Amino acid sequence: MSSPRHQAHARVLAIAGSPSQRSRSSVLLRHAAGILQRRGLSVGELGLRDIPAEDLIEGNYAGPAANALRARVAAADAVMISSPVYQASFSGGLKAVLDLLDPKALAGKVVLPIATGGSPAHLLALEYGLKPVLSALGARHILAGVYATDTQVRLDEFGAREIDGEVSRRLDDSVERLSELVLPRVAVSSPSYDLGRLALAGAFSV
Repeated sequence: MSSPRHQAHARVLAIAGSPSQRSRSSVLLRHAAGILQRRGLSVGELGLRDIPAEDLIEGNYAGPAANALRARVAAADAVMISSPVYQASFSGGLKAVLDLLDPKALAGKVVLPIATGGSPAHLLALEYGLKPVLSALGARHILAGVYATDTQVRLDEFGAREIDGEVSRRLDDSVERLSELVLPRVAVSSPSYDLGRLALAGAFSV
């Protein structure tokens, strides 16, 4: 098992593709982020509101917000991306965010897509809409996406949430897989040595 020292260096970026904080897809994204944080991973969040609307509409690739977005993606070991499904497609706002990335921005990263929609049929938007876009951005390790219908993620008027047990289990499994893939990579890139143990093992004399 990786030590807390290694875990602290694992960085995950959570990108919310809904403009609403109360979006069901954002609820699932924050739930996944919470699991990772409890495991000791560093999770940063980014939403549509973090990028000026005019930059998204005009595709302002050279703007400071787009530069900051690319820097945060480049620094992440893994990226979680959530979106509601509208008219059998992921959100236009999320597409505008992804258009600001470099062509191979997701190369070498673990990616977990998350989506919610009105019916089970909209699952196809995740498999045949979002995943091909992620692949075009260089993602080669895309985890099994987590999709939930609106009835499986319930919100009351006060913002309290209730996630269906089956959806929660699938999300937990995907997050577990993400952490398993990210932590060994971080451990290899940030080795630490116990000099006392090495000396006792005869690795070298002191």
